[in-house]
Amino acid sequence: MLNVLLADDHEIIRTGLKIFIANYVAHSVIDEVSDGDAAFEKIKEKDYHLIVLDANMPGTDSFGLVSNIIALKPGANILIFSMNAEEIYAKKYLQIGAKGYLSKASGEAEIKSALDNVINGKRYISPELNHSLAEEALGKKSNNPFDNLSPREFEIVLHLIRGESLAEICQVLALQPSTVGTHKARIFDKLRCSNIIDISTLAKVYNIIPPS
Repeated sequence: MLNVLLADDHEIIRTGLKIFIANYVAHSVIDEVSDGDAAFEKIKEKDYHLIVLDANMPGTDSFGLVSNIIALKPGANILIFSMNAEEIYAKKYLQIGAKGYLSKASGEAEIKSALDNVINGKRYISPELNHSLAEEALGKKSNNPFDNLSPREFEIVLHLIRGESLAEICQVLALQPSTVGTHKARIFDKLRCSNIIDISTLAKVYNIIPPS
């Protein structure tokens, strides 16, 4: 039996993906949850051959969730399933341990390819992202300043542009104020911004703000 966990706050997406996986992957047993806390509890209780995570579940720090899963079960086969722009978000998730990143707009063939790779412990990246990574490897640096941020810094940026206070960010990410303050200073330096308004404006230019 192949154990699969689907974590998405939209029931219709879970249902559609569950039917797709059940028809494509033989002998699959599929569990469903609607938020990150429930997903982590399931993962503590059971070993999964595939974990499909939505990046934008309400009340869920998805970067932190991926990091916690990897810390608990190194080598976990995590596939991020998201509407967020791949060229901006995918590399961040791959850096912290996800095996693949798949757009919810992907076609059948691409979904099957992603499932095949991730279930077998291999990485999956789209042809477009593969081309982008190859360009960077050849020394053609990205013009996107947000690519200079670490996964944790990028995570904090997302909270900042949502208008969350330092105290709220500390609570959500379980970090000390001094730690968040240090990350915030580095963010301003790397993005060459002097305030949150500047960062929010830059985020709009590079389409950083996730869809609601």
